[in-house]
Amino acid sequence: LLKLPSGTADLRQRKKQNCSEADKMSSKERKKENPNLGRTPKYVLFQRFAKLFFGCLAAVTSGMMYAVYLSTYHERKFWFSSRQELEREITFQGDSAIYYSFYKDLLKAPSFERGMTNIFTINAVQQMTLYPELIASVLYQASGSEEVIEPVYFYIGIVFGLQGIYVTALFITSWVMSGTWLAGMLTVAWFIINRTDTTRIDYSIPSRENWALPYFACQVAALTGYLKNNINSSAESFCYLLVSAATYTFMMMWEYSHYLLFVQAVCLFLLDSLTLVQTEKVHEVYKIYLFSLFLGYLLQFENPALLVSPLLSLVAALMLSKCLEVNMKKGTFISRLLKIMHFYLVFTITVTLNFLLKMFVPHKENEHLLKFLEVRFGLNTTKNFTMNWLLCQESLQAPSQDFFLRLTQSSVLPFYILVLIICLFSVTQVIFKRIGGEPLKETVTLEDGKIGERPEIVYHIVHTLLLGSLAMILEGMKYFWTPYVCMLAAFGVCSPELWMTLFKWLRLKAVHPILLALILSMAVPTIIGFSLWKEFFPRIMTELSELQEFYDPDTVELMMWIKRQAPVAAVFAGSPQLMGVIKLCTGWMVTSLPLYNDDDLLKRNENIYQIYSKRSAEDIYKILTSYKASYLIIEDSICNEVGPVKGCRIKDLLDIANGHMVCDENESYTYSKYGRFCHEIKMNHSPYVNYFTRVYWNRSYFVYRINTVISFQS
Repeated sequence: LLKLPSGTADLRQRKKQNCSEADKMSSKERKKENPNLGRTPKYVLFQRFAKLFFGCLAAVTSGMMYAVYLSTYHERKFWFSSRQELEREITFQGDSAIYYSFYKDLLKAPSFERGMTNIFTINAVQQMTLYPELIASVLYQASGSEEVIEPVYFYIGIVFGLQGIYVTALFITSWVMSGTWLAGMLTVAWFIINRTDTTRIDYSIPSRENWALPYFACQVAALTGYLKNNINSSAESFCYLLVSAATYTFMMMWEYSHYLLFVQAVCLFLLDSLTLVQTEKVHEVYKIYLFSLFLGYLLQFENPALLVSPLLSLVAALMLSKCLEVNMKKGTFISRLLKIMHFYLVFTITVTLNFLLKMFVPHKENEHLLKFLEVRFGLNTTKNFTMNWLLCQESLQAPSQDFFLRLTQSSVLPFYILVLIICLFSVTQVIFKRIGGEPLKETVTLEDGKIGERPEIVYHIVHTLLLGSLAMILEGMKYFWTPYVCMLAAFGVCSPELWMTLFKWLRLKAVHPILLALILSMAVPTIIGFSLWKEFFPRIMTELSELQEFYDPDTVELMMWIKRQAPVAAVFAGSPQLMGVIKLCTGWMVTSLPLYNDDDLLKRNENIYQIYSKRSAEDIYKILTSYKASYLIIEDSICNEVGPVKGCRIKDLLDIANGHMVCDENESYTYSKYGRFCHEIKMNHSPYVNYFTRVYWNRSYFVYRINTVISFQS
């Protein structure tokens, strides 16, 4: 080995400095000679502008076309334009009828202040999220639309417009991730083809999800751009503001929004813990959560559900743990040990805070959800009517095979699984490199073939895994997961980086991998698009051209009788679904509502449902009069229900809850000294005629006036 003389290193350092200074001087001289040196050529700027313009145009056009498609389909299904107002309102079923009825009441009120007072009187705003109806009524009156469009068309038009924004946000998210708006078009195509599993707009237009999820999609799109490494400061600020506005609006539109944001916060926590994303950006999002929870608590009339939400406990724990962490990202053995303790610390603080908040903050909201989850996962058993009724709901059961079959037939599920596997392997490689102390690149190029180093991609992979896990347990969660499936599958097949990542693993040498990745990222989605067009476009056009019949003459006759014959002070009792329609179509008072977010309402609904149980006339009379009911409506469809699943019919659930059902060798029998009330009351014999007098009936409904009885002696 030759030993360099002393001072050689200093000499080399001075030479490097001299060379760098000479380079700087030469670059300054070159810029003086050529002022355009270092600037982006005009044709490149024009190319970028054209790409951005046509991409945005395609995104907006896709959203508008989807909104028009929904409007056309809705018209063909319900014949709205050729029906009377009463027949239109009957199409709103369940909780949809209740939400629309408040919108109708606000418009009919002499003034907006009077309408708000009436709503506050029944304590509806605290129990329900009625900001969509408040906003819609204000817009309808402020815009002077009374002489231009009917209220129902204005209302559903806003919802369809929000669905267009939903699709546009999915388009932009896939576009930002892949770099080509071809992915956005494929996302929209798959979303529409799988509409049965991506949205509930067909079944319940005024539902809170249809109002809230478009804002969540906008938040996800903005968060995707915000998490990118190579984003300029102005774009980052815009994305931050959009994330803030969308998060707060989403929280105000849906009472369960904080649960979905909790899942998102868990994703960001995992990314931050594995140093796969910039910590500063993640903590800025945490601040947005706290700010939105604070404003939501104030504007939702001090809603205690937000204080005891897991989102608040998790974010508070994360902010507290940040203050306690010391040297956790230095790559040493101690830092790795502290990393494991960091997970334990956050988990412990979160659980402790949530327990303390629930102990000191009085709340009743959503307690039935915890009881339901205990029964759903086999941690407890119950005979409670409400819990068993929830277990029987299709949306709260595991998804059926038909769900996966539909996604497979549209080809979205196979491509999603392929994209997910490639991204997971790439993310796993990156995680092991980070554990080994290797830093991440700020900018990932196409030649690198490392799709897992992009923080926005890692976020979506983790998010879709969590949502997919929930969707495998509860079918209702598919409306949050399936749009993600469409978006990620479209992003993957259109992303040259994903193809390049695959070719890097395969060590492809016969063909230039970059060229092949660019070709496949254009050819594969084009082939998929043509195949989808050939197979599904004729079905969609046939769907829009067919005239469907939706007419319920028995319900129309019942509503007309109530309007003409029932006293103004009448109070009706019956199934919650029917009571929602009566409140909307007639405006009469009802004893129950089809809402399932309040324990008191659930208990009231269970008591009213006793009219289909095997209990005495005296018991039913006492229950109804305790709620000040003056009329009782028996539905023949519930009384004589022949359900596909034995044990999930209303009368079966009531028999189980009341102890009237006995099981013996896989057979169930009902036993009670009283006959089923809904059957016995139709016989018009004592003692039923002493308590109830039939005043109207048709093929589906039997209406009884509740008599004023002084003595209960038989």
